[in-house]
Amino acid sequence: MKILILNTSERIGGAAVAANRLMHALNKTGYEARMLVRDKQTDDERIVSLNTTWWHCKINRFRFIWERLVIFFHNCFTKKNLFAVSIANIGTNISKHPLVKEADIIHLHWINQGFLSLKNIRQLTKLNKPIVWTMHDMWSCTGICHHARACERYSQQCEKCFFLHHPAKKDISTTVFRKKQQLYQQADISFVTCSDWLNKRAKKSALLLKKQISTINNPIDTKVFAPFDKIASRKKLGLATDKKLILFSAVNLSDSRKGFSYLAEAAQLLDINNVELLLLGNVKTVLPELPLKINYIAFTPNEADMAMVYSAVDCYVTPSLEENLPNTIMEAMACGTPCVGFDTGGIPEMIDHKITGYVANYQSADDLAAGIRWVLSEADYAALSAKAGEKARSYYSEWIIAGEYMELYKKILYKNHL
Repeated sequence: MKILILNTSERIGGAAVAANRLMHALNKTGYEARMLVRDKQTDDERIVSLNTTWWHCKINRFRFIWERLVIFFHNCFTKKNLFAVSIANIGTNISKHPLVKEADIIHLHWINQGFLSLKNIRQLTKLNKPIVWTMHDMWSCTGICHHARACERYSQQCEKCFFLHHPAKKDISTTVFRKKQQLYQQADISFVTCSDWLNKRAKKSALLLKKQISTINNPIDTKVFAPFDKIASRKKLGLATDKKLILFSAVNLSDSRKGFSYLAEAAQLLDINNVELLLLGNVKTVLPELPLKINYIAFTPNEADMAMVYSAVDCYVTPSLEENLPNTIMEAMACGTPCVGFDTGGIPEMIDHKITGYVANYQSADDLAAGIRWVLSEADYAALSAKAGEKARSYYSEWIIAGEYMELYKKILYKNHL
């Protein structure tokens, strides 16, 4: 069986990481899986980029810019929420690509920002090949937004989109919603969500009525993401060996959706001595003054190095306001590091409250601080760490997730052959 995974990027973004890991997991299980992307970051021969020439790079860059320009225009020339929505108005026709022709299963992941348009997806459906679409956010079941927050309009028809500067009865969210409706009515696509939370939201969507929607978690290699010796890890990273360390990470620490402001407020409330903060990511903003020493570390694509970072800290904190199934939580847990996060999205499915970490009340800096305090100074830390690792191995190990996808692929192929 040949599986072709489609994603805008090979490694940049949570969806790309998850899709890439699934490709590797499927290949380890004995199946032939490859990945077709626009943006490639490694020399992995199983991953093919559309950017094969200077011209292709330029035209694909234009496609990305054109989609953003159209959104910019519809949003009254304001950059606010420019990347909170996508319209899939432009992309590449890959229906005649050799990898697409060879594939038994076409598996879509995150295909936005000029990689594939809705028209391109329709072209794929006309090949009469089974199509699976893993949803890493809500975009597949809404008009244009990636996270609908408290909005429920997608359950009937998107309109008056709050992400637009001037929401209207028939705005661009309505237009794209109707295009998706037409596409889905004519296409046999099997949808997969990474969390039960997203599954419940997707099933509310008027777009996905009568569609098959399964839930399969993202995979992780628990042989790579495994506990390192804490003291040895800290010495190698140049971190204090006599302090309690909490970790926060984000590709962009200034992204308000990642909730760093809540962690900053929680830090003011901590009454624990000898605590330091480790920030992992790109700092593009002036950080507030904190009562904790801040250590900085850059992202590394080397997963073993990342496992060492997780192993070096005592607690991973994720105060995100919008999340599906964060790879970072499963990575931290696989390394035996308890996690603290808000009760939102798929986070409470991952963190078992006071068993593998602490689930704080949504947007409550007070409870976030209480959770950090509980993990660092009140809980049975050894038991907490052991349960975190056990949860990751039991729910997210790549061989388990690959097996669940193979069952889905076989079921779809069998149905198509009837």
